[in-house]
Amino acid sequence: MSHETKNKGRNKIIIICAKHLITGDGKTVLEDKAVAVENGTIRKIGPKEALIAEFPEKEVKDYGDATLLPGLCDMHVHLGYWFSQPDSFNYNDQLITLFALQHAQAAFERGITSVRDMTSARKLCATLNLAAEKGFITIPRITHVDNGMCMTGGHGWDDDIAQVDGPWEIRKEIRRQVRDGAQWIKILTTHRSSIPEYTQEELNAAADECHRRGIKCGIHAGTQPGIQMSIDAGFDTIEHGTFLTYEQVQQMAEKGIAWTPTIMAYTYLYEITKKNLEENAGKPVNDPVMQKEMANWEYFEPAYKAYRDNFKKFYDTGVTVLAGTDMVVYGSPLLPLPRELQYMVEYGITPLQAIQTATSNPAKVLGFENQRGLIKEGLDADLLVVSGDASKDITCLNDVKFVTLGGKRVFENGIRYVGTANTFM
Repeated sequence: MSHETKNKGRNKIIIICAKHLITGDGKTVLEDKAVAVENGTIRKIGPKEALIAEFPEKEVKDYGDATLLPGLCDMHVHLGYWFSQPDSFNYNDQLITLFALQHAQAAFERGITSVRDMTSARKLCATLNLAAEKGFITIPRITHVDNGMCMTGGHGWDDDIAQVDGPWEIRKEIRRQVRDGAQWIKILTTHRSSIPEYTQEELNAAADECHRRGIKCGIHAGTQPGIQMSIDAGFDTIEHGTFLTYEQVQQMAEKGIAWTPTIMAYTYLYEITKKNLEENAGKPVNDPVMQKEMANWEYFEPAYKAYRDNFKKFYDTGVTVLAGTDMVVYGSPLLPLPRELQYMVEYGITPLQAIQTATSNPAKVLGFENQRGLIKEGLDADLLVVSGDASKDITCLNDVKFVTLGGKRVFENGIRYVGTANTFM
């Protein structure tokens, strides 16, 4: 049998080459290696010339002095958050879905291939996932809650968050959400004051019901004593944790509770509220959500300083840190995950450690460590190429050259490829 006949019908392989390869484990950088991608997975990692010789039928994409790394994961997004739009009255269900779709596809421009949506309209993310499964759209991999839960009149009640009170009503709502396809559960228990919203009994019931049903749960908790109550209840992730103490982070590390600090969200709010007060004397703004935040402007300076002053020592406890952006203010940058990682580096950790908070750490917390989060043979080919050496300069993540999702090209040279015919194989 001729070589041509033997190879007829064989899957096409793409070989992606870059001078630097970051595996995503927080410490490993390989030099002058390449990745062979086949059938949407990482077939082999090795020297470029060796892979080219091994796979005769291939496409080679050589980016030279660039960095190849796993696609990033933003662990705190709200794809369908339309409440801050100045013309929010125009947003019916259909427009909200289209808004969420363009929001999701913008992720590819930031090198993001996975997100955890921490509250959008009911069934919105489940619908987007189904549409992607059917091949109607191309979007990042979405892990999602159905709808957040707060006490009656609690944080988020006017953003269509489910208002439920009492242990058994909370359990019932969790059961309903699991029935309707929720992959995580989210509880909100603090806002901008020291008054906890849910009681300890309610928080305990929420965490217990989730874990009894085999589903994980995150909690919005930024102030005391709500943070300690959330740790005691045993939630899987603390979202924000703005005014955590060192002792509490140690508890989280010991109990396996991960931390999603969302530094960018609070720093951005600090900067924008300060600017508005200085330049516009606090006059009303178009964004209705921002107008509410202006009333809490004194909260944001200590919040910004808390992250700046404590992040490194908290990280050093060994707590699992997750990168998330939580940007919902009108006019704010969409999914600014590279900037979140840049803050982490500015506050004391290495670029490799920061990248781990958006690659292998999220994969482990989401339960996908055997599928993605690392550049490793056999895992999904969710890959990102950026210019320069990102292991030494985290700002290289701002220059995205190429992104694949399961071996499918979704972004290249400034263009999104979100149709159905952009596979390499």
